[in-house]
Parts: sequence; structure tokens; C-alpha cells
Amino acid sequence: QVQLVESGGGLVQPGGSLRLSCAASGSIFSINVMGWYRQAPGKQRDLVATMTSGGSTNYADSAKGRFTTSKDNAKNTVYLQMNSLRPGDTAVYYCSAGIVTTGYYEYRYWGQGTQVTVTS
Repeated sequence: QVQLVESGGGLVQPGGSLRLSCAASGSIFSINVMGWYRQAPGKQRDLVATMTSGGSTNYADSAKGRFTTSKDNAKNTVYLQMNSLRPGDTAVYYCSAGIVTTGYYEYRYWGQGTQVTVTS
């Protein structure tokens, strides 16, 4: 079993910052990619940012220049630093990871989601 546990969401004013964390644990052999998606009410779940095991990143246009993803391989943890937050960033943020288990099967896992609300 593999679990992704997110933390760091909350309420912030426009222009503020938040840092999300996502820790993977369980029967992990390797992690190929970790990243963040978000889903606003009534909308589809969209990519925010991802990072491969080699450190390559991919950002949504809306995140470029404001959000930064990083990871701590020793802790199997990925972070999302969000700066200059806007009301349009309000959503549930989900961590996702492509993980090869100790049984050598690769699955995509999702966290439970953490709410980010940007409002004055």
C-alpha cells in the first residue's frame, strides 16, 4: 500500500503565499514523478506542476512565475511554493505520484486533497 498525505492548505489573502507538502509512504520502490493538480468547484481537475525523478519540471501557464515545485528525495516529499496568490487559485489541490511499488508495479496515486482559498 502507498499513501500520499498532503498538508499546508488554508485561507490566504490575495498576494499572499502558501506552501503545500505531500509525503509518500508505504511500499515504494521508486517514484517516477510527483506533482500537483487542482480542481475548482464545477471545473475539471487541472495540472498545476510536476517534477520527474530527474528533476524536470512542468508548469501550467497559470503557475509559471508564481509557483515553484521542489522535492526531497530522502523524504519522498514534494512541495509546492505558491506566491502572489489570486482568487482564481482557489481550489482543492491534489498531490499525485507515479510510483513503482516494491512488487514492481507502477501505479498513479492521489492524495486526499487540501483546500486553498484566496480571498480578501
